[in-house]
Amino acid sequence: MPRARMGAATHRRKRRVLNDAKGYRSQRSSSFRLAQEAVIRAGVYAFRDRRRRKRDFRSLWVTRLTAACEMRGIRYSRFIHGLQGAGIELNRKMLSEIAIHAPQDFDAIVELARKHPPKGAVAA
Repeated sequence: MPRARMGAATHRRKRRVLNDAKGYRSQRSSSFRLAQEAVIRAGVYAFRDRRRRKRDFRSLWVTRLTAACEMRGIRYSRFIHGLQGAGIELNRKMLSEIAIHAPQDFDAIVELARKHPPKGAVAA
């Protein structure tokens, strides 16, 4: 029986992994075994961080809104609840953009939120 050689499919698989590992440091870019581990790990990080990015941005918008609300003498939670009571359906991304780029408009939104305080709370 003749000696089995590396077939075309195996060669393609190795080439694909090594191409994906281009730019990695040291043996991770040239050794198939280490490159394969690095590429798999990179894929895991990419999958996780695509979801984490959404969390990070929402956290950023909430932080911006908290600061903008504090400057206007209202708490973030009261502001968001007041918006719901007023029927304003702007998301946190848009609210933070308005707070940065159009402070006068944000002042008007804050006033609308103030007019609709949460139930059981004393209006500040």
